[in-house]
Amino acid sequence: MLLVDPPDLPALAPLFAANRHTFTWTCLQGHMGKAWADRLPNPTCARILTGDVALFAGDSRSPDAGRMVRALPASYTTPFCIMIPPAPDWAALIEAAHPGRFQRSLRHALRHDWGFFDPERLRACIARLPEGLELAPLGREHHACVLREPWSADFCSQFTSWEDYALRGIGFLVLDNGRPVCGASSYTVFDDGIEIEIATLPGYRRRGLAAACAARLILACRERGIFPGWDAANPESLALALKLGYRHECDYPVHLVDLDQG
Repeated sequence: MLLVDPPDLPALAPLFAANRHTFTWTCLQGHMGKAWADRLPNPTCARILTGDVALFAGDSRSPDAGRMVRALPASYTTPFCIMIPPAPDWAALIEAAHPGRFQRSLRHALRHDWGFFDPERLRACIARLPEGLELAPLGREHHACVLREPWSADFCSQFTSWEDYALRGIGFLVLDNGRPVCGASSYTVFDDGIEIEIATLPGYRRRGLAAACAARLILACRERGIFPGWDAANPESLALALKLGYRHECDYPVHLVDLDQG
């Protein structure tokens, strides 16, 4: 199994041609993440690891396919991994590699299409922010704070520094007396867009904060000419996305692997 250097990433594109996840684009376009292949040139199977998401492609019968689902790099410290199998044979490999440590789940892909968004609806979501709370851009003064808190760390976790986030990222926070209590930010970036990360501090949920943050982020992306990708991890995330104007494309299976077990 070979770690693929950036100049060789295009060699993996045919294996992932049917894959529409932005996590794939992020890596193959050279923005974030790492990739492995069984051989170069002419790989027959490959793995992409972007954030806490692992994607696989190619021939699951390759000897290296089993290694790809089993062995994550030593630098990977997140206690779980979202593994996305492209077909049932890859799912079987994941389950064989992680017995007793995986949970099957469904995620919800949303269409990448600006045509369904209504700016007035988005502005109405922002206007419903409860009185006493402030909606503000995620700035330098918030960077260290959001990284310290487990609930908000992924607003900036895939960027190497504040300077990196300021250059490539974009996000908005709801503040309560200056304290972040909700946010929507760029988890990852790709050539013409971002993948949105949204989270709310427990105790502040079901008050419209996530809708306000996400609406503001979508409008800001529109102003920049980049698309706000959204991959819903659960029905609640899907419902929020639909409320904001996204359209459901399909559901797809994933395996949530608990790396702290076993």
